[in-house]
Amino acid sequence: MDIEELRTFVEIADAGGVSPAARRLGVSKSIVSRQLARLEAELGVQLLARTTRGAALTEAGITFRDHAARACGEIDAARELIQPDGELCGRLRIAVPLTFGPTHLAPVLADMARRHPQLHVHTVYSDRFVDLIAEGFDCAIRVGYLPDSNLIARHVGPIYAKLVASPDYIKAHGSPETPDELVDHQALMQGTEAWQFMDGDKIITVRPQGRFKADNGAALVAAALAGLGIAWLPGGITDDYIASGALVAVMTRYPPPPAGVYVIRPPSQHPARKVRVLTEMLIACFEKAPRPADVGH
Repeated sequence: MDIEELRTFVEIADAGGVSPAARRLGVSKSIVSRQLARLEAELGVQLLARTTRGAALTEAGITFRDHAARACGEIDAARELIQPDGELCGRLRIAVPLTFGPTHLAPVLADMARRHPQLHVHTVYSDRFVDLIAEGFDCAIRVGYLPDSNLIARHVGPIYAKLVASPDYIKAHGSPETPDELVDHQALMQGTEAWQFMDGDKIITVRPQGRFKADNGAALVAAALAGLGIAWLPGGITDDYIASGALVAVMTRYPPPPAGVYVIRPPSQHPARKVRVLTEMLIACFEKAPRPADVGH
């Protein structure tokens, strides 16, 4: 029985059909269909039934899915045990934030693919919180303050945020000097989040208000450049604008506490080696990154 056919069937089962599985796997629908047909022929049963509403697992398919997933997991674990220092292979499907990801995280993923030519790296860039299990991701990189969940998180590095605004906004509305003064300003936000600031060892929490919201940091930068308000953003995407004078850091006496960059994976006893290698590479990358004092802001 072909292990790749088993992997493809598990992907079909979890994705909900041939077409979404093909998109996850990054291959054509015909390839996925052929692998499913060969597996069904070998087993002598139908695993997937096509209906007017799409496709659904048969009773045999539901039963076989769990066995196939365990078999794939056991083979992966065995391969790692006998070749702990060998080449990474298979597929790494990872969710990465669209803000910060293409500039700061993509080079690490590219380096990983370069070092391991047998590994297929499939990256999805989005600022939404993906469902790792339902959407078939091996792991995700998340930035910020993590909510509680049953997922396993590994901290790989810090991220430092700033409050920024355009010179035109400050000229028209002034610059807040304390967190309490933020209520008199337009905040550029992702949603209804709270902003935190440090006053010595004390953490001050503020719930700002504003009329411009976006789920992407680049969009909030654009709004700040247009003079629409004050944005709370990672330094990595604002440093160049501050250096050019297009944006100004405000309320610097009360910096936001460092947030974190995390590798998130579904719960399991042992993480896949490809996830461990990515985690180690990210830790090494952030250890080399300059701190705010090093870049002069």
